Amino acid sequence: MTEALIALAAAGSTALVQAAVTDAWTGLKGGITRLMGRGEQSRETVVDQQLERTRAELETAGPRVEQVRLAQQAAWQARLEDLLAEQPQVADQLRALLAQLADTPGASAGHVNQHAVAFGQAQQAVQGHGTQTVTFGSQPPATNSGS
Repeated sequence: MTEALIALAAAGSTALVQAAVTDAWTGLKGGITRLMGRGEQSRETVVDQQLERTRAELETAGPRVEQVRLAQQAAWQARLEDLLAEQPQVADQLRALLAQLADTPGASAGHVNQHAVAFGQAQQAVQGHGTQTVTFGSQPPATNSGS
């Protein structure tokens, strides 16, 4: 298997796991199901179930989300590598799915909270989408040292 196909499988698994908790999930899920199902209904059903388990595990991971994300990425990379090793001609279809995902307007990682504090001469740069509240101050807040 070429390095390019291994890199494509890695990119595909990363995109899939990231999309699992975004608005872009439905489109990518359908594309991956068709790609990996290879036109066989029973195989597509199995892939669809695997994808749904991935999404459910990520949504319920709680504080273990990073561990679950890495495990899911590894699992999907292995699956995609197997597919590309057996059928290297599907590489273009996988690339097209990833390009389509990159062009999806409004794909969102969901609700994000960010807390940033700066005092004195420090500066903050906050970027994102949605509602943000940024507070600047000249002195740090008083801490309760418990004495």
